[in-house]
Amino acid sequence: MLQLASSAILERDGRYLLVRRANPPSADMYAFPGGRAEPGETPAETALREFQEETGIEARNATLFATYDLPPREADRPDTRHFFLSVFRVEADSQTIAVAGDDALSLGWFTAAEITALPAPDSVRDCIEKLERAATR
Repeated sequence: MLQLASSAILERDGRYLLVRRANPPSADMYAFPGGRAEPGETPAETALREFQEETGIEARNATLFATYDLPPREADRPDTRHFFLSVFRVEADSQTIAVAGDDALSLGWFTAAEITALPAPDSVRDCIEKLERAATR
């Protein structure tokens, strides 16, 4: 079954906000805040809603950054859902403090170098590489 999902990238001063996931897929891994779409939601609406639920931050100006076709992983059995993930860059007020909520065990602000040492999905690593390449141009 194909499940639509979205996540959101927020960067502040060279650090990216990641949540440590409580639930599959990617349980105990660090990822951009996000989750499954609700009926009738656009991918951007999903990204903004999930971001707020998981971080307490109201983001805005969701701009599509990347998409990923994520087939079921063997480690996720018996969950055989196939995800189509839309990743957005978002903006938020710099004074707003992030607080882990919903299905986020914890959260933190990490540099690209720190993210390489964290357990993170391949889609997160790919986005960080793309962002860092674009920043050095």
